[in-house]
Amino acid sequence: MTEAVVRARVATPQRTPLRRFLDWARNPWGRPRFLVLITWLYVLISIVPVLVAIQFSFNAGRSVTAWQGFSLSRWYWGDPVNSVWHDPTLQNTLFQSLKLAGLDMLIATPLGVILAIGLARWRGPASGPSNFLMLFPLVTPEIVSGVALYLVITYLFTFIELGTIAQVMGHVTFSLSYVVVIVRGRLFSIGRQYEEAAADLGATPWETLRLVLLPLLMPAIFSSLMIVFAISIDDFVISQWLSCGAGCDTIPIRIYGATRAAPLPSVNALAALMVYFTLAALGLAYLLFRFMTRGERPGQGGHMVHGMGGL
Repeated sequence: MTEAVVRARVATPQRTPLRRFLDWARNPWGRPRFLVLITWLYVLISIVPVLVAIQFSFNAGRSVTAWQGFSLSRWYWGDPVNSVWHDPTLQNTLFQSLKLAGLDMLIATPLGVILAIGLARWRGPASGPSNFLMLFPLVTPEIVSGVALYLVITYLFTFIELGTIAQVMGHVTFSLSYVVVIVRGRLFSIGRQYEEAAADLGATPWETLRLVLLPLLMPAIFSSLMIVFAISIDDFVISQWLSCGAGCDTIPIRIYGATRAAPLPSVNALAALMVYFTLAALGLAYLLFRFMTRGERPGQGGHMVHGMGGL
């Protein structure tokens, strides 16, 4: 053994088992070991309670804590008294939630598209504060928004009664910012080159909006519709503050009220229906966006710019 090798071994400290474990745990240059574990742990914590609630909607008995056999239809439509299909109060609750979500889609989405285009194309000293105000509902706690809307409608806009109209106004106010964010993201991704090309070809601003910009924005518009539906149908705080009573109860309000008493599995079935509608809306939004943007590269509008041929 040469003198240089001996000196190298003496200079290099021996790695103890504790040191090797700490190096393995830190793993500074290797693949992350705990990221997948943390991710799946979060998913399980989030999804398992929902799956348990859905499971008891198929319980053959009346208990929501003890499994008494499997029944596919009893609490959805099979029970002649307590199922969702035969209980008028559950039907009204489901209809109220769907009605609010539908009206929210029809009102918030067009307003959000117009606001997004205006904010994206506006250049002026007030554009910055306006963009901040547009994002304000996203960072405001929902309980604050609900209380503020309740006070405004009760003491300022006294001609508006609490109920469906007030709830729709609250849902539109809360979900409008989501539409603006989605549509503005699409506007920034496609750029302004197609609008400029349409103007060079002699198109008026209205023709550019109708034949170029709106077709390019269709993926974001459809996604906004579905996301607004998902946000509205499971909203609790604003719907509760602006409710007129039992006649204006939505699914979340009914679930909250039932859990404080002795709920039947039909309430779980109602909650499961809300989950089904929400997942279907989000899945449809994702599939539509992928379908309508297939073949595009960042900064391009894809084949939808063919609408410019009519200019």
